[in-house]
Amino acid sequence: MSRKESILPDEAIFSQFRKHCSSTDNWSNKYDKNGMKVWVEVPSTTQTQGQKNGSKIHMIKCTMTIQDVSAATMYDVIHDGPYRSTWDSTMIESYDIARLSANADFGYYAWACPSPLKNRDVVTLRSWQVTDEDYLIVNFSVKHPKYPPRNGLVRAISILTGYLIKPTGPNSCSFTYLSQADPKGSLPKWVVNKASQILAPKVMKSVHKAGQDYPKWKAENVPDEKPWLFPVQNNLPMMDPLELSLQRADSLENVDESSTVEIGENGENGDSS
Repeated sequence: MSRKESILPDEAIFSQFRKHCSSTDNWSNKYDKNGMKVWVEVPSTTQTQGQKNGSKIHMIKCTMTIQDVSAATMYDVIHDGPYRSTWDSTMIESYDIARLSANADFGYYAWACPSPLKNRDVVTLRSWQVTDEDYLIVNFSVKHPKYPPRNGLVRAISILTGYLIKPTGPNSCSFTYLSQADPKGSLPKWVVNKASQILAPKVMKSVHKAGQDYPKWKAENVPDEKPWLFPVQNNLPMMDPLELSLQRADSLENVDESSTVEIGENGENGDSS
């Protein structure tokens, strides 16, 4: 019997992610202010044929020009789990579960949603790559029998999410966050898409501030420990990637939250500043 194909991302996944980040074809600019831009995927005609209006979760990307933090520092910020608890105000719980390779792991993240929505969680495979030109991190949802959906939380789906960080100088960089994610529940897809556009700039500002504060924090918290750069420091147990499989959105329960939606379809009560 042949073994299953490995679930680990290959070079084609990284290349595709870079292409999404750099392309403007089939993307609509929704926000452009103070060096930050938010883009939303515009589905092609072939993508929308046979779909109801608003039934697709859009891919969204945010680009930010950072003039006072290096690309290497921003890369460390995204990887450093203990540091995230100091700046991510929505995080409920986050932990790495196992190593899958020298540049891939398996982990859990739960976050708080505005009341009265239910809080969400996600289980993902994360992989990363460092080249002479950029730093890249991607993740997508996976499932494992030991980590099923939890009571009281809605299991969300990351179809493809990640970061592309490119140096523009010794202490500056371009920072791109790209995501196609389904929060599940039964929220209308247009609500999900609109909310993403509103929240993205606020999240990016928080990440930038985290980058500014990171050198001081890291100097006081195991400054030489960076297992994402030095695999020999990684103490997580090894796991065979074949134990994981892709988590499909349609296999998860939809929790009815439609009665909680108060935002208008035009998003009038959302603050995108």
